[in-house]
Amino acid sequence: MTNPELVVRKAVWKGDEVDLLVADGKILNIIPSSDAMYEGAEVVAARGLLLMPSLTDVHTHLREPGFEYKEDIRSGLTAAVHGGFSNIMCMANTDPVNDNSVITDEMLAKAKAAFPEGGPRLFPVGALTKKLEGKELSPMHELAEAGCMAFSNDGLPVKSSEVFRRAMEYASDTGRPVIDHCEDPYLEVASGMNEGKVSSLLGLAGQPDVAEASQVARDLLMAEYLDMHIHLAHISCRKSVDLIAWAKKRGVKVTAETCPHYLLLTEEAVHGYGTDTKVNPPLRTADDVVALLNGIKDGTIDMFATDHAPHAAYEKEVEFMIAPCGISSLDTALSLTWSLVAAGKLTFDDFIRMWTTAPCETFGLPLNSFNKGDVADFFLFAPDEEWTLSPENMHSKGKNTPFMGQTLKGRVISHFLSGKKIV
Repeated sequence: MTNPELVVRKAVWKGDEVDLLVADGKILNIIPSSDAMYEGAEVVAARGLLLMPSLTDVHTHLREPGFEYKEDIRSGLTAAVHGGFSNIMCMANTDPVNDNSVITDEMLAKAKAAFPEGGPRLFPVGALTKKLEGKELSPMHELAEAGCMAFSNDGLPVKSSEVFRRAMEYASDTGRPVIDHCEDPYLEVASGMNEGKVSSLLGLAGQPDVAEASQVARDLLMAEYLDMHIHLAHISCRKSVDLIAWAKKRGVKVTAETCPHYLLLTEEAVHGYGTDTKVNPPLRTADDVVALLNGIKDGTIDMFATDHAPHAAYEKEVEFMIAPCGISSLDTALSLTWSLVAAGKLTFDDFIRMWTTAPCETFGLPLNSFNKGDVADFFLFAPDEEWTLSPENMHSKGKNTPFMGQTLKGRVISHFLSGKKIV
């Protein structure tokens, strides 16, 4: 057997105390813990910390180029690696829009410059249409060759079903899936508030759940007709979960994500008009939260995503209806979703599937399942360590989160990417 270069000793993996052996940036073996000596190997004492495969985020807004005052690639990837993430897929709504290979190349170069010795991997998502205008298809083959792993008009859903059909067909030729932000463009777009009792009490214009579900239905029918894969972004409501479950039973090639805030908050959080609760799609009802959790358990919802959307403080310090939508999430997503495991609402296996296995398998990204030869992306995790979220301990430039000031549980102690300690 090849001699290990790194030994992580006395870590806990699925309830067992283990030693992890790493060589050449790959998993060599994972074995019951022992006092065996490995000549020349670096030894890391895990001291009973949980061993976790690195997480993957398929839906992140890193803002660069064009909006570096909100976030830049360096700060976003720094937040990601401290938050447990190794793979980041960043959306195209930059300025200029990532609708040509020059922008894609620039993003990848910035990521490499941020971590020249190796760090979180950046996988750009190319624009589905030029300038995200929903009219003319982007040069998807050029974008795919430059390194884009998927295509999306995220934030500006394509109004025309004909254009969307052609975009799916063109994307299919590249072997890259389409990620769709499902939102009826004529039903209170980006209002940031669910339409219902709370919106009526607060006097805010709200977006009904049917605005999301109607576009989900369109996409599912289109995917079935074309026999092509569609990935549905940030699912937030029961109607959408029911539609996706129906489609999967019919054999439609669909995958879907949801976000931590849709599982931990409801529209009730908007009382007080706090703009950090304004997201798109909006926070829904307690019944929608139940449906999403059940959808995770039965496989209807395939994966988590952060929808990390950092903003400058002054942009959120305005009236609710004119504030931008979005929550800064890379720093907190791990702890927030781990709380669902700690509460017994999700299992450890659910957690690993949602954050690691499904996103990597769906989008063809480096995956660590702790099998021999897997990329050695992992972190040591203290599940019971408490920390209070503050602007000072967030690595993202965006401090816009409704969880600010709350005590969270679970923290990354050290993070290794391709066998090298990054944090």
